[in-house]
Amino acid sequence: MLTPRLEVTGICKRFPGVIALDGVSLTLAPGEVLAVVGENGAGKSTLMKMIGGVYQPDAGELRLNGRLVSFPEPARAIAAGVSLIHQELNLAENLTVTDNLFLGRELTSGAALQILNRRAMASHAADLLTRVGLPENRATVGVESLPPGEKQLVEIARALGMDVRVLIMDEPTSSLTQKETEQLYRVIEGLKNSGVSVLYISHRLAEVKRCADRVVVLRDGRNAGELSKQNITHENMVRLMVGRDLKHFYPKVHRTGTGGAPVLTVQNLLFRGGPPTPTSFEVRAGEILGMAGLVGAGRTELSEAVFGIRRITGGELFLNRQPLKVTSPTDAIAAGVSLVPEDRRLHGLIVPESVGFNISLPNLARIGSRLGIHRSAEAELHRTWIEKLRIKTPSAKQPVGLLSGGNQQKVVYGKWLARHPRVLILDEPTRGVDVGAKAEIYALIDELAGRGVAVWMITSDMEELLGMADRVLVMHEGQVAGELFGSALTEEAVMKLATGGAA
Repeated sequence: MLTPRLEVTGICKRFPGVIALDGVSLTLAPGEVLAVVGENGAGKSTLMKMIGGVYQPDAGELRLNGRLVSFPEPARAIAAGVSLIHQELNLAENLTVTDNLFLGRELTSGAALQILNRRAMASHAADLLTRVGLPENRATVGVESLPPGEKQLVEIARALGMDVRVLIMDEPTSSLTQKETEQLYRVIEGLKNSGVSVLYISHRLAEVKRCADRVVVLRDGRNAGELSKQNITHENMVRLMVGRDLKHFYPKVHRTGTGGAPVLTVQNLLFRGGPPTPTSFEVRAGEILGMAGLVGAGRTELSEAVFGIRRITGGELFLNRQPLKVTSPTDAIAAGVSLVPEDRRLHGLIVPESVGFNISLPNLARIGSRLGIHRSAEAELHRTWIEKLRIKTPSAKQPVGLLSGGNQQKVVYGKWLARHPRVLILDEPTRGVDVGAKAEIYALIDELAGRGVAVWMITSDMEELLGMADRVLVMHEGQVAGELFGSALTEEAVMKLATGGAA
């Protein structure tokens, strides 16, 4: 029997008030892709940071190629051939690709002067970039100018340059296009063939099924089960992750089809940074309008114009058939339009502040007066939405940045739902959210539609789109390329319109 490349045995890790890992074990074979999945807070990232030397275990053992190892810092792990690529990439944006590939281990010549050997670094950089499918001419390009997919590949190339034997990838496709994701799959297959072992963390279960040889599932900091290649299915992973079957993952209780009265009407809209031709559509009461399109199609920009972030330069907006003038988000919010943005940490939350502070912020008029905030009303507001949305937090005073991704997303929903919006714009409503929290968010969205809220949902998740939307508008190069609903709403039809084909 082959010696495992990596063995993790009985790993425990405690933080103040929290047991993050409780006796977790796994093995990783040479040339194997092992996916580690679980809900937010299950302990996945903590485990990966433990293996990568960011944290040290309170108990348990790590073995590499059969030998007991300890990594008191990431540099020791890297020297042993273990490299961790974080979800938030660690590249020096102001340097070139070559500079990043050799940062901290520059090649030099001249024993005394230690002059940088740029010719040697350029040659090695070209080889590394070729291995990950990037053109050699990227070596001299500044990292800040690269798209997210190429930055991800640069991180992998840097690890290969350090003779990586265990590559840990944390949510590697979270900001990639479909084309970039396909390239990443090819690179992973090449790594497998060269004997590199890959630990792969992802909330996207479809991609886990595609690229994993085996799956280890964590739940509440413990091993919840393991799946061999032939048993890796969406249903099996979900059952182990949440401890129950999610038979009604995409609820379809309240549906009005295409028959509701228009709540938001966008007529011949032009806006700063948008396409030169106008855009028109409507969102109806009690429906979930999906909006699909490839990255760069202009979906987010359109929602920002309607919400007042981008200046409208032409056309009209109507709310319940009455003219709506929006010159800033303040106008949109006052009219009953709310936006859950694509990047919750950058645009949806004030991360250092508390859960309660974030919920209160757009609701100050309801809980205060000229004399200040009514603390009892504020406390009731916090309690109501923490309970309604089942936000897992010790208290409303907890800094929102310390919550899991799914609970952070619920805080964003809570602050807007407290205003009882007429129109709710959701831009990538479950990005970076685990499967259990997704099910809760989908049920919430369906409940809102059932109460007559007009929901405009922008999503790149095809399963989410087909599972939740009553009607779908597909955008291509800034324009609505077509509308799909009923039996015509299929993945093939969506992709055809998104890529410029006819319906």
